[in-house]
Amino acid sequence: MTAGEQAKDAAEEAFARGAYPHLVNSQPTVDKASTLSAFADALSFPDYFGHNLDALYDCLTDLSWLPPGEHVLIWPGSEALRKAEPKTYLAIRSVLSDAQRALGPSPGSWRLTVVLPDA
Repeated sequence: MTAGEQAKDAAEEAFARGAYPHLVNSQPTVDKASTLSAFADALSFPDYFGHNLDALYDCLTDLSWLPPGEHVLIWPGSEALRKAEPKTYLAIRSVLSDAQRALGPSPGSWRLTVVLPDA
């Protein structure tokens, strides 16, 4: 199954359980700047997003501009960044994991689930 098919399945599964899927641009991102911009677009980050890893964490652990509930960030192009810039990929994966943990399940608030179809 391709990453695109896995991303589609992840989005359908999110809808089925009442979550909000957010698909990161399916064009592979191969550097930090384009990856952060793709996340900002997928989750409709506010204009004040600082386009750095600290700002990514801050926005991922806030999500107050989105409706409460589970938000599923689906990043099908993660493998391209891992190959092009392994250290950047690991740093971003770390931020995603930390943010996901920080937003753990709490009824009536926001929750983040990260899906990397091609990882």
